Amino acid sequence: QLQASGGGLVQAGGSLRLSCEASGRTFSSYSMGWFRQAPGKEREFVAGINWSGGTTSYVGSVKGRFAISRDNAKNTVYLQMNSLKPVDTAVYCCAARTGPYSTSGSVYQYWGQGTLVTVSS
Repeated sequence: QLQASGGGLVQAGGSLRLSCEASGRTFSSYSMGWFRQAPGKEREFVAGINWSGGTTSYVGSVKGRFAISRDNAKNTVYLQMNSLKPVDTAVYCCAARTGPYSTSGSVYQYWGQGTLVTVSS
């Protein structure tokens, strides 16, 4: 089970940190991804991290602003979001899979519920 939290309302230029806590599984053996879905749009890969945290990847629109990290001792993956823009407004979900992370949501076996991020202008 994955539990995401940390969403909310923030002004443009502000920051939020999302957390996704895993339970019931061997968290450290899974690659993790963050995805988002804005109203009327398709789900989009945001960031991914491998099991050790040594490899990360980002969609181009968030590079330099967002940072994904994980703490395997706490079974938690984080998404630090800085310099937020109104276009970042979306429901953000975390996902887990065995094997390397992927930008394709269809290969992830486990999903958490979404947390809403709203960025006002």
